[in-house]
Amino acid sequence: MRFTKMHGCGNDYVYVNCFEESVSSPQQLAKAVSDRHFGIGSDGLVLILPSDTADCRMRMFNPDGSESEMCGNAIRCVAKYVYDKGIIHKPVVTVETLAGIKIIEVHTDENDIAQTLTVDMGAPVIEAGEVPVIAETSPVTDLMLSAWDREFRFTCVSMGNPHAVTFISENVSEFEVEKYGKVFECDEHFPRRANIEFAEIVSPERLKMRVWERGTGETLACGTGTCATVAAACLNGICPRKPVTVELLGGELVIEWKESDGHIYMTGPAEYTFEGDYYGKV
Repeated sequence: MRFTKMHGCGNDYVYVNCFEESVSSPQQLAKAVSDRHFGIGSDGLVLILPSDTADCRMRMFNPDGSESEMCGNAIRCVAKYVYDKGIIHKPVVTVETLAGIKIIEVHTDENDIAQTLTVDMGAPVIEAGEVPVIAETSPVTDLMLSAWDREFRFTCVSMGNPHAVTFISENVSEFEVEKYGKVFECDEHFPRRANIEFAEIVSPERLKMRVWERGTGETLACGTGTCATVAAACLNGICPRKPVTVELLGGELVIEWKESDGHIYMTGPAEYTFEGDYYGKV
């Protein structure tokens, strides 16, 4: 099986071109290729497939084999792949996901190679039952949860997958993400588990964020999580509805929750790491 390793702000996946390749058991393949000691090493597996309703279709699997609805960093890489490889060579690419069809604008360099991409992530979902989160109020901006020795206040948002965002007062770079993230991911308030974001406020137009991803653990970046964090910041009056730069462990993303259409737009890079052949079972 031919594969391509790509990343967006360090959020790395193994990509398989299913216009040419066939994968019979993506859940098991995701576990195998994601292993950083015995596999290729990644935050998961992404299949790039034909679609009846869009230019192409994306399926994304976590290292534990579970399938996720959407990944903001991965979808930028998918758009770059199909553009650069000439599969879908258009300035605007549509990608079918389990969270609906997403529209990606491709920004190229002087050699017509995709460099950065802007994804219309759609409108954030803030109704409690649709996130989903079990809470007494909706939208959920003050869900108090405890873990170990601390209590946190969460704002819950879905960007096609569930997120719970908390703003912390200390330096997020030194925060114990694993200690608290793995507890909150499986909290009883989240029926489908949740991605957990810990954010530090630098200014109204700049945030720092680290993420504990559902089914994966901490990653260097999370596109949907970054969008959810900015949405949560806007809901809590921390950030304006204008471009906000979010610093992640793997780089920066620019997020804007536009007043005009209510959609969130994410702009960031997508890069190749390497290509190769995988000889295990697919």
